[in-house]
Amino acid sequence: MAPRPALRVDAVLVQAVIAGALSFAHLHDLAAAAGQDGWKAWAYPVSVDLLLVASWRRLRSDGPSRLAWCWFVVALFASLGANVATAGFLDLADLPALLRLGIAGWPALAFLGGTLLAHSAGDRSPVPPTPATPDPEPRDEPEIEAEPAAVADPEAVTPVADDPAPVLPAVDPTPRPALPVPAALVDHARKVAADHQARTGAQIDTDTLRARLGVPAQLADTIAAHLA
Repeated sequence: MAPRPALRVDAVLVQAVIAGALSFAHLHDLAAAAGQDGWKAWAYPVSVDLLLVASWRRLRSDGPSRLAWCWFVVALFASLGANVATAGFLDLADLPALLRLGIAGWPALAFLGGTLLAHSAGDRSPVPPTPATPDPEPRDEPEIEAEPAAVADPEAVTPVADDPAPVLPAVDPTPRPALPVPAALVDHARKVAADHQARTGAQIDTDTLRARLGVPAQLADTIAAHLA
């Protein structure tokens, strides 16, 4: 038979019991000094300690959150305030009106905090994730043998003719009739040609004649033919 383990005293647990007992007594004394006699004076420390434990459990289970930290600080402030108030800083026979008001409103405040901690969205059970659909097993598809490409008979191949030469438009061999030229225009052209030859020493060409007279190219060719 295995020996039974010796009883070990946890120093942290002992310290927590002592601190809880003192805080419990201070809260009771403060509630009794504020006029909460009988069982009501004992209910106040129970309410404060329960709110402190509930908020701390919420922090340990769901992680840090504003709601849990808020009510943890409120319960801790109530406990520390009772410890300080009963240490001789206040006259318990004549408590301030504001402190009496806080003690009277504490039950409603503690009820609100406990309800929010117990029924907030953080306590809802998480929805289990949808399992991923497994990939279907690949089916073995029959292999299709590639047919050999048919070899073309070199004798049956029709030779491709070279690209044909571009077809040029047919030129009409019939000469166009000469345009009628007024005699006055021919005389004026003679003067222009003579002036050009006198200044440059060369006969006037068709382009210069057309530019000087301001006539179309075909008419300039006809006038040049008259001047030749």
